[in-house]
Amino acid sequence: YGNFIDDLRLYVRGGSGGMGYPRLGGEGGRGGDVWLVARERTTLKSIRDRYPHQRFVAGTGANSSVRALKGEKGKDCEVHVPLGISVLCDDGKQIGELNAAGERFLAARGGLGGSLATNFLPCRGQRRIVRLDLKLIADVGLVGFPNAGKSSLLSKISHAKPEIANYAFTTIQPELGKIMYADYKQISVADLPGLIEGAHANKGMGHKFLKHVERTKQLLLVVDISGFQLSTKTRFRTAFETILLLTKELELYKEELLTKPALLAINKMDLPCAKDNLNELMKQLQNPQDFLHLLQEEMSPANILEFKDIIPISTYTGEGIEELKACIRKSIDEEAEQENEEYRKKKLLLLQTSE
Repeated sequence: YGNFIDDLRLYVRGGSGGMGYPRLGGEGGRGGDVWLVARERTTLKSIRDRYPHQRFVAGTGANSSVRALKGEKGKDCEVHVPLGISVLCDDGKQIGELNAAGERFLAARGGLGGSLATNFLPCRGQRRIVRLDLKLIADVGLVGFPNAGKSSLLSKISHAKPEIANYAFTTIQPELGKIMYADYKQISVADLPGLIEGAHANKGMGHKFLKHVERTKQLLLVVDISGFQLSTKTRFRTAFETILLLTKELELYKEELLTKPALLAINKMDLPCAKDNLNELMKQLQNPQDFLHLLQEEMSPANILEFKDIIPISTYTGEGIEELKACIRKSIDEEAEQENEEYRKKKLLLLQTSE
């Protein structure tokens, strides 16, 4: 999975409280807390490199004394984490989420200082192991089987420079790129490791790939017009079958993924017979229900993805790339406008009910 890390376990411990002062009823300071703080330009790899032991302990509260009957609070410990982090307990239960820069999550609370209630003895801080699970946040997620041309497409539409080669598994780690438009609008695109049949059951990159799709606003399916075959042991799949299988993998992992707006890029239009294959594929996409018999029943998705746009492209010749960028922009803008409209309606409704 390369140098990219999307999962990290940390030991966090709040500071112990300070001692109380029984003779004068003094109260020890509370122990410091451990906070997770979302920061841009931070990676889980940088946390691991900087803190190889992955232990974070907050400061101890000050003891109560004749000079200061109320001891000072211990020093808080802040851990800077990337955006798009889910915080999980050691048993896998989600306890928090950090999606925007500056958001904070209390990972371990400091112990109380010694006081009359505790017989002037301090309490220990909370200690636990938390798991940081990263899901990339991007406007558009590229979805496709290996060798469909996702990395080539990302390098054409953005300034990202992923490794590209002519064999099935090239992308072993997610790549993020930004499409830059003439009016300085930027749209982030994530190229994610190639799906294979059975990814929902964690085959191949399985869940490592699929979890990153959850945080993208839209899907861009990239399909090879000439079809796809992973190896000599697996069956050859046509472009239409590929679309159905991709839909099935998304559906089995999490059905909500199919509610995201989706675009379809049909790649490798420079190949011979591409035009004939495209005509046949468009016919099949107009009435997909009539062609579900091409796949075994258990491999057919219950719901068919509806595409906002279907764009034939060639990353080799550059055909259709500008049109695709325009479609992505239009689709993102439409969604943003819809969200704004819903937000305005909610505000209006709140105002009316408060009156």
